[in-house]
Amino acid sequence: MDRFAKWEYPQIEEGQLNKYNWIVQNISGFKLGYKTDIGAFTYINAKNEVQIEDYVQIGSHCSIYSVSTIDNKKGRVLLKKNCKIGSHCVIMPGVTVGENSVVGAFSFINKDIPDDVCAYGVPVKVVIK
Repeated sequence: MDRFAKWEYPQIEEGQLNKYNWIVQNISGFKLGYKTDIGAFTYINAKNEVQIEDYVQIGSHCSIYSVSTIDNKKGRVLLKKNCKIGSHCVIMPGVTVGENSVVGAFSFINKDIPDDVCAYGVPVKVVIK
């Protein structure tokens, strides 16, 4: 059974939980791909663009930042096709996670992750190529 058989783009309103219980701030900078799966209580700040490509899976309780007020970093976050982000991950500004890559739960993603790898940790490290 295709878990996405009845998938539809969610209605996203500025700063409001959607029906799947995740939230986006600065929605004008947010691009959501086809048949994505974003877990409950995930926060996305798209001030400097967050692009999530097709078939991406993001676990619950993640935070995705295109701007950081702590160190003044800013930049587009790109989650490429079919990548998977475990629950409770933090993705910092300017990061790209490669196509088909998997990032383990509770990781701090502060650098680019190439295509087709497995990575995890605080800070994140590629562990399987």
